[in-house]
Amino acid sequence: MFSNNQRPSARAYRIRDAGRICARGLLLGLACASVRAADVNWEDMESRIQYGYYTEDARSLHNVMELLAPAEGADASRSYYAGLANYRLAQLAAKGDKGQAKAAANACVSRLDEALRERKDFADALALQSACLDEVAMLSAWKTPFAASRSGEQIEKARHLAPRNPRVLLLDAVNLYERPSSTAADKARALSGFKRAAEAFEAERQETAHTPGWGAAEAYVYVARCALDKGATLEARDALERALLIAPEFAQARRLMSRITTG
Repeated sequence: MFSNNQRPSARAYRIRDAGRICARGLLLGLACASVRAADVNWEDMESRIQYGYYTEDARSLHNVMELLAPAEGADASRSYYAGLANYRLAQLAAKGDKGQAKAAANACVSRLDEALRERKDFADALALQSACLDEVAMLSAWKTPFAASRSGEQIEKARHLAPRNPRVLLLDAVNLYERPSSTAADKARALSGFKRAAEAFEAERQETAHTPGWGAAEAYVYVARCALDKGATLEARDALERALLIAPEFAQARRLMSRITTG
């Protein structure tokens, strides 16, 4: 049972409800018609991207990216969310279509360059670009030295600008955990980072809703993965319960929970 301060936020319910709308086949119709207007609801856009990632629906992410294609007049938020959609697609495609994953990761970097031209102090964009550069480094061997170096520079800038930003903390730890050369000591540092990120997300939930606001469910899933790495199934189960309370449709969390419950 969760205490009051562990209950899902209003944002979590909006992510779930937006996802259910998209699941009914409205993404290409009425549900998304408003995103073509000048006054885009970025919170809803974020919910659609997250739902596509949680349900591992690459088609819906492609649809969102079409809506976020470069438009007349620079817009840091538009470019940021295009970057996020491409990042999610790269993550989903990495296990199968390496070519698609590579293209999405490079598109993520490019769209975040656009966002950062508009807002040089956009810590969320810097951290996300660092993660996308790490994807590029893992998928394109010849780009590894440049991409890895630039990734480190971008996450360092993000940490300097927003040391308590939960997405900065999360992506910093993700970069460390997912790196092919990560050692046991690196994984331990990453776990500490994921726990700090989870705490920061809990604190952020108490604030007025704002964007970007994604990442809490992912932080708990990474805590669970780290716990499973060391055989701590009870700790992993607790973290997964929290992730699924925030994002009930999170396929990766469901698979990990099934792995625990079925032995």
